[in-house]
Amino acid sequence: MDNQPFQPSYGNQPMQNQSQSGPMGQSQMAQPMGGSFGSPMQQTARLVPVAKPGANKSTIYMILLIIVGLVAVTFIALFIWMFSKWDTAQSDVDSQVSAAVASAVNEKAEELENQFIEREKQPYQIFAGPADYGELSFEYPKTWSVYEAKAATSGGDYEAYLNPGKVYPIGNDTINALRVIIKDQAYDTYIKAYDNYVRNGRLTVSVRPINGENANLYTGELPGTKLQGIVAVFKIRDKAAVLQTDAMIFEQDFQRVLDTVRYNQ
Repeated sequence: MDNQPFQPSYGNQPMQNQSQSGPMGQSQMAQPMGGSFGSPMQQTARLVPVAKPGANKSTIYMILLIIVGLVAVTFIALFIWMFSKWDTAQSDVDSQVSAAVASAVNEKAEELENQFIEREKQPYQIFAGPADYGELSFEYPKTWSVYEAKAATSGGDYEAYLNPGKVYPIGNDTINALRVIIKDQAYDTYIKAYDNYVRNGRLTVSVRPINGENANLYTGELPGTKLQGIVAVFKIRDKAAVLQTDAMIFEQDFQRVLDTVRYNQ
């Protein structure tokens, strides 16, 4: 047994000196913590931030979201505007329809009322004047009343008044549907008063046939009154016959009366 000194063993390889130089003669010892790594260009490259792929996608998504939001807001605004226009138009249409329906109902009611009034007038009655004054006659509605103010039994003027329901008191400003007057006066003399009204424009005159003879028809302000009506003046024998309505609302009935007038010459 050799008496060589004991040397501890650390594995199969002998411990190498930590400061052993490498092949290039440079120290292979670990560099200090604060040392530089690589060249200056490599250091600069490490300082430039590199964009991540996920960040680009997030930006695109955000832009698309903003665009979609603007489109949605625009669409909603247009929808509200169009709905407002439609609602206004619909309201106008509804109002026009309601007005048209109400007008049609009123017209129909008025038509039915007029038809009822016309039916109530039938059968027409026969008016007969004095025989000594040509026996003037005509048809009038049965809903009219007759008041004979002057019978002319002993000469003078003949006067009768007719009106729906009842005859109102006689006067220059009282309205009745029909006045019948046979003046004990020559026709040519009597119509001169109307000629003055025609000349000053308060009356217009036309000619229409009555009982086969021409009669003067005066329309406008009635002489001696402020009423607007129609007067027919014609000749019976040597006298002036007058048929008058005191209001234009009776014009249709008045014209029908004139169509049915009969008298003896």
